[in-house]
Amino acid sequence: MPRLALIRHGHTVWNRDGRLQGRTDIPLDDHARTELAAQKLPGTWADADVVSSPLERARETAALISDRTPDTIDALMEMDWGTFEGKISADLRADPTSGFRDIEHWGWDYCPHGGETPAQLWARVAPWLDTLTHDCVAVCHIGTMRVILAKAHGWDFDGPAPFQIKRNRLFTLDINGALDLRPAEITRLDTRAS
Repeated sequence: MPRLALIRHGHTVWNRDGRLQGRTDIPLDDHARTELAAQKLPGTWADADVVSSPLERARETAALISDRTPDTIDALMEMDWGTFEGKISADLRADPTSGFRDIEHWGWDYCPHGGETPAQLWARVAPWLDTLTHDCVAVCHIGTMRVILAKAHGWDFDGPAPFQIKRNRLFTLDINGALDLRPAEITRLDTRAS
């Protein structure tokens, strides 16, 4: 049974500003490039396929940690935040007329104005998951990871998430017709020898 390791891309200027990026193609910042260049995939993933979202921040992260050019998979694209893209989430949260909701109040049908629901994101990523026949490292985005991990955990975006997505960690799932998350296999990237 193939394994899938999900990893979030490195920081961008918009991440540090608290801006919603969605599909806006913001590159890694210089600090993230330096940090990621000092890290690599654990040896247990050396023979895995390496794929990424087509967005530059994910492609560059994948190349830095694997020393390979990743295949890009459109299904791994970040959730579309519609008119919220580029806006600061704290500002949206403070405006009761914005329509912004925190993740624990989404449900599967929450849709930012002009954007995409978690259910729609799942509908585009699930067929790709069904094609996996070999171990795979997928560098993608927090929204994409949230949807995949929500399905693996049986979480409906209602109440606190049963997982926390941090950078520089691989979230390993078994693909066996159904997603099987093994929380003990959340691992950090290795450090390159200097």
